[in-house]
Amino acid sequence: MVRELMHDPLFLQQKAVTATQDDVQVAHDLLETLIAHEDSCVGMAANMIGINKSIIAFDCDGEYMVMYNPSIIKKFGAYEAEESCLSLLGGPRKAKRWKSIKVQYQTETFQVRFKTFTGWTAQIIQHEIDHCNGVLI
Repeated sequence: MVRELMHDPLFLQQKAVTATQDDVQVAHDLLETLIAHEDSCVGMAANMIGINKSIIAFDCDGEYMVMYNPSIIKKFGAYEAEESCLSLLGGPRKAKRWKSIKVQYQTETFQVRFKTFTGWTAQIIQHEIDHCNGVLI
């Protein structure tokens, strides 16, 4: 189900709660909402649809990917980026990002995985993990 976008900064600044197997439908709704906004959005976190769970969905080189409880465990090559966000009004804002990140996350069956991402995909993931941590650009 496509959900309405959350714009309340007080809600968006809350640290997300750990996702469980009970939250699989939340992830499906998140992915459907991302696809509905694909013309202007490449990634979303569950708090962007009003659900404070640690789930992200994003475009990973042309295919959508969902992560439960993601965290960055290694990072390399800091740079400054400019980003926009569907949840925030106004234009692009500056953000510190990393060229390469290693992420620990869980799959839909809650198996732990580790994967390294670089470039644009890494930047998207960092933005969405910031959302999970209550960090707004």
